[in-house]
Amino acid sequence: MHFYAGKFIHLLIVVFAVTALTFVMLNLLPGSVAHEIAGQSATVGDVAALREQLGLNAPVLVRYCRWLTGALRGELGNSLVTGQAVTKTIASHLPVTVELLLLSQLIALLLAVPIGILSAWRPDSKTDRLFGTIGFGLVSIPSFALAILLIFFFSLRLKWFPATGYNALNEGVLLNLKGFILPALSIALVEWVTLMRVLRSDLIATLQEDFILLARAKGLPAWRILIRHALRPSSFSLITLCGLHIGNLIGGAVIIENLFALPGVGRLLLSSIFAQDFPMVQGCVLFIAIGYVTVNFLVDASYGLLDPRVRKEGTGAR
Repeated sequence: MHFYAGKFIHLLIVVFAVTALTFVMLNLLPGSVAHEIAGQSATVGDVAALREQLGLNAPVLVRYCRWLTGALRGELGNSLVTGQAVTKTIASHLPVTVELLLLSQLIALLLAVPIGILSAWRPDSKTDRLFGTIGFGLVSIPSFALAILLIFFFSLRLKWFPATGYNALNEGVLLNLKGFILPALSIALVEWVTLMRVLRSDLIATLQEDFILLARAKGLPAWRILIRHALRPSSFSLITLCGLHIGNLIGGAVIIENLFALPGVGRLLLSSIFAQDFPMVQGCVLFIAIGYVTVNFLVDASYGLLDPRVRKEGTGAR
């Protein structure tokens, strides 16, 4: 319990630091949202009155404390541009981003795990070197550049998938997935390489352990040794990296959602930054920060499920 309490306090500190830093950085941006709302024909007096109405004349610390107080009550305010509630707006965009992140991670794991196992079973073989070369080439390409290549071949040339657009799940699962394949691939084809290399390295080390040698001496088939005996104790670094990759996935989603015109939180965040819509940006950052730290907390908690020795060590420490 002490471990989980400490992790929870640490996560709260991270969320607080991220939101505070974001609030300060937003106030360093040039221009003013009051000018954007008032329009080009507005006078200086109109802009000043609008700033006072929106509460933008108060010091940064005062405004952040007001926002934090509201956030603790679950009230993130309204958009300065549209007037809509921040919570409802983010909630309407959140399913798109969550689906994109889950599909990207799933595709990355579906590539990384079997290729990592195959490469670890015969290290330095032709197959291992081939996958290593392919992975090195893919990880050298930014996700947005890869997205452009995928759009060119699969949308413009082959016309298999749409280049832009989004269909909700209630319009049809296949239609929904068709619009997510290219965006998810754009992220996954970059992220799977690191996952594969980490799993390969850990599996090679695990395959040298005595219990693996004993399993081989018993004549167990190779697939059973790899899947049942070697994969689980070799998955700690892989799971940790999956949690850490959430940050990369979110960063990639901001670009990919705009490139493929997906109405997700990433696209909402970027448009809100350009519009200097402070409440909306703060709300998006808060949701992203909470999601990131929650995933990392679940990753730490999953160690005991993968290896009983972790639970025993934790019990002994207490």
